[in-house]
Amino acid sequence: MSPLPDSEIQRILIVTAHPDDLDFGAGGTIAQWTAAGIEVSYCICTNGDQGGEDPDVPREEMPKIRQREQRHAGEILGVTNIEFLNYRDGWLEPTIELRKKIVREIRKVKPDRMVIQSPERNWDRIGASHPDHLAAGEAAIQAVYPDARNSFAFEDLLKDEGHEPWKVKEVWVMSHNAPDHYVDITSTFDKKIAALHAHVSQTAHNSEMPKMVREWGERNAQAMGLPEGHVAEVFRIVNTN
Repeated sequence: MSPLPDSEIQRILIVTAHPDDLDFGAGGTIAQWTAAGIEVSYCICTNGDQGGEDPDVPREEMPKIRQREQRHAGEILGVTNIEFLNYRDGWLEPTIELRKKIVREIRKVKPDRMVIQSPERNWDRIGASHPDHLAAGEAAIQAVYPDARNSFAFEDLLKDEGHEPWKVKEVWVMSHNAPDHYVDITSTFDKKIAALHAHVSQTAHNSEMPKMVREWGERNAQAMGLPEGHVAEVFRIVNTN
């Protein structure tokens, strides 16, 4: 399915489970959107407190570290509006409470487009199907439909907080096993890598990270018929009408 042209998109909300998920999955695309003047916001469900490689970093410090790193990464890509929902890393579930919090963000941001993680397990890339990713994707798509547009869903969001119902026009799904759309990020690949380097606690130990991410992107580009040497991010487009 073809997405709406970016000229019709004013605001985008990206919902992920952890800090760095969106930089790995869509960093080059985000850089292109913000350069085009589209307002991009993040909603991150957990603080990634189970992440990191340094045993000397106290676990209780990790949420603050991960948030700080994500804000730095966001600045590199042109994003400053970042909301953390502060769920426990590794324990995320697609609960009614989580749906409501995502609905609140949708109604606040009023996105024309959303980017979410796939709620479907990818048996060919099990690493893309972390349980938290699946939970965040499921809660996000439920928030898009039916909740965010329905004035009778979570009525207190309207009555007590004044958040009017909002209909998201389309959803882009990351890490789907059957993508149908690509973005050529060859020109913004360096920004994607810079954003990933900002997640020092997650990437500093891996000197091969840039090479690994480039190889992923080149495989995406090859699968989508782009010339050799190009890099792409891929998505599944969902029309929400």
